[in-house]
Amino acid sequence: MQILTLCLLYEMGKGKSSWWYPYLMHLPRSYDVLASFSEFEMQALQVDDAIWSAEKAVSKAKSEWKEANSLMDALQLKPQLLTFRAWIWASATISSRALHIPWDEAGCLCPVGDLFNYAAPGEESNDLENVVYLTNASSLSNGETADDSTGDQPGIGLERLTLTNASSLEDTSLSNGETTDDSNGDQPEIGSERLTDGGFDENMAAYCFYARKNYKKGNQVLLGYGTYTNLELLEHYGFLLNENPNDKVFIPLEPSMYSFISWPKVSIYIHQDGKPSFALLSALRLWATPPYQRRSISHLAYSGSQLSVDNEISVLKWISKNCTMILSNMLTVIEEDCFLLSTIVKIKNSHNPTELRKLLCASDGEARAFIESSDPQKGKNGSELMFSGKTKRVIDRWELAVQWRIRYKKILIDCISYCNLTINSLSCQNILAMRT
Repeated sequence: MQILTLCLLYEMGKGKSSWWYPYLMHLPRSYDVLASFSEFEMQALQVDDAIWSAEKAVSKAKSEWKEANSLMDALQLKPQLLTFRAWIWASATISSRALHIPWDEAGCLCPVGDLFNYAAPGEESNDLENVVYLTNASSLSNGETADDSTGDQPGIGLERLTLTNASSLEDTSLSNGETTDDSNGDQPEIGSERLTDGGFDENMAAYCFYARKNYKKGNQVLLGYGTYTNLELLEHYGFLLNENPNDKVFIPLEPSMYSFISWPKVSIYIHQDGKPSFALLSALRLWATPPYQRRSISHLAYSGSQLSVDNEISVLKWISKNCTMILSNMLTVIEEDCFLLSTIVKIKNSHNPTELRKLLCASDGEARAFIESSDPQKGKNGSELMFSGKTKRVIDRWELAVQWRIRYKKILIDCISYCNLTINSLSCQNILAMRT
């Protein structure tokens, strides 16, 4: 990845003389990935694991930047391209836009192919229709181009592509793994790859993208990059989803609990809808069982079966209690976060100097701390307040951090509600059973 990052900076340094100049000029000027977060934005996440992930991302980026310094000097890059900020931009471009290729873990930048926005798996239809092949006009492995007249252009891992149409797949291809008949003989053997939204086909020497539903002219085409939590989306891509079916909150068990369960820690979590994961329920059902009975009923716990009403109530009470404890240890409650988020939105959308001044004066808590640290600049007439471009980017990342922690807390709150409702239902069943 460092090599591709360096190549990107090198091409940027060429300016208009770079063959890739039109593509490079359309890249975003900044990204909101975790590696770009300042200390203020990291702390705004509030959750220790999330803060640690952000700190690790920044530390990793700084380490890679320092390792590449000598080579960047040797390449005689322009001073502005030698900075850590420039490195963050280039590495974030690779992280958020690079596509997987089998021969290089850094991936490749793919013009046009990197324009598709994200759709979390599970939101899109499973239909695979309207297959589009983006056929490369240059070899990624040796830097040669298809057009002899441009054969002297450097191969830096950036694919030059042309768009061609292909026949659609039958709906039945999903279930039986067979492709539709193609008399031209150039229909790719998609097989299991059809269950993903894109991949490099070595036989076709093309990057193939698969639409999971019918798109009409003017519709936005969305692709699934994989299953990511909101924190992972923020780390690698710089955005998050309001409703992410793959989001989760990990619940740490007591140290003694891990001694008699075989589930990995990554499987112990709360789903986005507030329901405990299969592994979390199974582990706690076994834990809530008297030690002398665990061996005889462990197969039932691992199969996902409820062991008894009392056992299930104990498990749900433990989960509800721990979710409540996590929430109580956080600096703010979700209602405060929602109010803060609305304030941030108002700050971003305030174009009236008088309104902005009133808003800043009325702010307190976290918003007041931000305003004091950001030091709004005065306009030309001395009375108007305005934020620098750098401060505006800080506000964007701050907003993302607050949005993330709101969704985190909502999962915990929904889990508490789910547990309490289920406990009430089970208790009623117990009472009815006793009466009969």
